[in-house]
Amino acid sequence: MHVENRVHPDAEQVAALQRRGADGPIVMLNLLKFRERAAYPDGRADDVSGREAFARYGMGFAPLLHAIGGRILFSGEVSLLAIGQADDLWDAVALAEYPSRAAFFQLATSPEYLAVAVHREAGLAGQLLIETAPGFGALR
Repeated sequence: MHVENRVHPDAEQVAALQRRGADGPIVMLNLLKFRERAAYPDGRADDVSGREAFARYGMGFAPLLHAIGGRILFSGEVSLLAIGQADDLWDAVALAEYPSRAAFFQLATSPEYLAVAVHREAGLAGQLLIETAPGFGALR
């Protein structure tokens, strides 16, 4: 299995997000890797950690998520790799619920989101963002 952390989706991923998804809510699994020091795309001199920059993003993002009927289900630090092997672990995880894939895409492309996303970009070295939908009945 090849894994590549990224900060932005590629063109194929953007196209997939624009297609109709499962009816109803989705949960996005965020596997987050922070920069040691924030690197703002506009070059501003802001001496904060990547984690601190991402926290700024979170403060601006949460009200936008709630406004569309979404919510944060969980966020936490990665503390142990209990099964499997990885060269490098992510720093944190978050589960965010959205009313639909369309609602996610609309939020992620809104001017309000783009205004706070500068902190996300400054703070993240990369991430995996995995869409999940209800339907795996074995663990219910």
